Amino acid sequence: MSEMERNNAVETEYGAAEIQVLEGLEAVRKRPGMYIGSTSASGLHHLVYEIVDNAIDEALAGHCTEIAVTINKGNSITVQDNGRGIPVDIQPQTGRPALEVVFTVLHAGGKFGGGGYKVSGGLHGVGASVVNALSEWLTVQVHKEGKIHEMSFSRGGITKEIAIVGDTDRNGTTVTFMPDDQMFDTVEYDYDTLHDRLRQQAFLNAGLRISITDMRGDEPKSDSMCYEGGIREYVTFINKNKTALHEEVIYVSGMKGDSTAEIALQYHDGYNETLVSFANDIHTPEGGMHETGFKAALTRVLNSYGLKYGMIKENDKVTGDDCREGITAVISVKLTEAQFEGQTKAKLGNAHIRTLVDNIVSDQLMVYMEEHPQVARMILDKALTANRAREAARKARESIRRKSALGGAAMPDKLRDCNENNPELTELYIVEGDSAGGSATDGRDSRFQAILPLWGKMLNVERVRADKIYGNDKLQPVIVALGAGLGEEFDVNKLRYHKVIIMADADVDGSHIRTLLLTFFFRYMRPLLEQGYVYAAVPPLYKLTRGKNTRVAFSDEERDRVSAEMRGDNPNAKVEISRFKGLGEMDPSELWETTMDPTTRTLKQITLEDAIRADEVFTVLMGEKVEPRKAFIEEKAKYAVNLDF
Repeated sequence: MSEMERNNAVETEYGAAEIQVLEGLEAVRKRPGMYIGSTSASGLHHLVYEIVDNAIDEALAGHCTEIAVTINKGNSITVQDNGRGIPVDIQPQTGRPALEVVFTVLHAGGKFGGGGYKVSGGLHGVGASVVNALSEWLTVQVHKEGKIHEMSFSRGGITKEIAIVGDTDRNGTTVTFMPDDQMFDTVEYDYDTLHDRLRQQAFLNAGLRISITDMRGDEPKSDSMCYEGGIREYVTFINKNKTALHEEVIYVSGMKGDSTAEIALQYHDGYNETLVSFANDIHTPEGGMHETGFKAALTRVLNSYGLKYGMIKENDKVTGDDCREGITAVISVKLTEAQFEGQTKAKLGNAHIRTLVDNIVSDQLMVYMEEHPQVARMILDKALTANRAREAARKARESIRRKSALGGAAMPDKLRDCNENNPELTELYIVEGDSAGGSATDGRDSRFQAILPLWGKMLNVERVRADKIYGNDKLQPVIVALGAGLGEEFDVNKLRYHKVIIMADADVDGSHIRTLLLTFFFRYMRPLLEQGYVYAAVPPLYKLTRGKNTRVAFSDEERDRVSAEMRGDNPNAKVEISRFKGLGEMDPSELWETTMDPTTRTLKQITLEDAIRADEVFTVLMGEKVEPRKAFIEEKAKYAVNLDF
């Protein structure tokens, strides 16, 4: 924990009086999506985050240094901390033990009224009770004042009243729960998903040790994470596969009243901007006042420095986009009464935080640049180069607009458009190769399905600016066909198709095409992903035939199941099984029936998280650094033995 946070630690006694009850635990099982977002895998993992966030609140208050998360065999979860332990004495409003109230009453917790915590994350204080309501069973142990207190629940109801079950020489809370399979699409936890989130929390809370252990396999796997450098180390981690312009991560911080802010940043030689912001340890992907303050101050400081030392003329100031090209920055603010916009807490609305961040960056970054003139000049040179490239991109855009206005080259030659004009009803299949494109064109429903084949070697978007992309003969057809522009001018309202479907083979080349397109969309057309317009077609792997009966399978497991079903009561019956080698080998009717018919096809909607992973992999495989690429290939080589080349 940083000194700044220790100075901000709460000194009040944490007892039952600080547990305030706002309303009863109702409707969680009827409408779980209101509380955890969804009942998909995302909501399942959110249960863990809620319990962990409660422990982190103890760390923010200066009373917890270690949190341990364990995925047990059978997919139950244990979260253990060494905080003060949830109060077990009687809560004044209800006359019931505070521990019981925390786990059975919605909006009960130490986060209301200012007595328990000054700042906190969590789900507005409803975390523990919501997790309890959505768990098949939950047991909580509190180590406090020399005794172990235990209580058990099932689907929100009490199954074992609070009782002392032993003696202890430590303090802390241990929660073990089994998510309710009646409520979730899956109860299978993903180690990597939890690991990534916990690592992020460890970066955001300097000095707090967070560990994760997975006990489900033959060999347990685990990781223990503690970053004394906090968000400085987070920036270094994000940039690990990039070439930094300056070795030292720039760090500024400050506080006013109960609010604190810290910012870490480093420039690299690439072109994409990575700005990650948090409020009370909650990721704010849509930004908010803290990001607004940072952007304004950064632009003002760079222009002021450039004007002062003659690098910029008064009429040639660099823009905010110029200043943020190639930046990796992490912004973390902590405040009381955080105002989040929207149910998902995606955007921070507290206006005073904008002023705080602006002041910190304006004052401290200017001092840093004065003291490090070589770094300052490298950053400003990059912004000036970006400014010139942006002008070139503007001219390239104007060229495309003029062509479109004249009508001569409005749509790509290879695009086979559909007849429907309403984008809400149309689909664009981006297909790997001319052969598959031909089959798709012949097999499609031309009323609403458009086909755009991609061919040849695609552009490596990792190493070029936007102006080079406009002129690229492989990506320009995608830009023009979609019709919504590129980069900061991208306008999702002009999108010509509301389903953009990547259709590529299930092999290495197909994976490469998908990764490149997802990276391109992520970098230059992000609203496509944020608003759910991008999909991946899922072509079948196997064709099974018995007599005149033909079926397809999308996995080895489905192949075996379908084969058994086709044999029926005759185990000796012969079922011919052939593997589809590629989309181009399917005739138009096969492609329609298996991959394009809306009544039978399988589509995977691509999320922003999928694109972020693709972007990370692409940075490793296509960036300039050799060592990360070599390590990735060595690590993944064992998975390549079953791939068709």
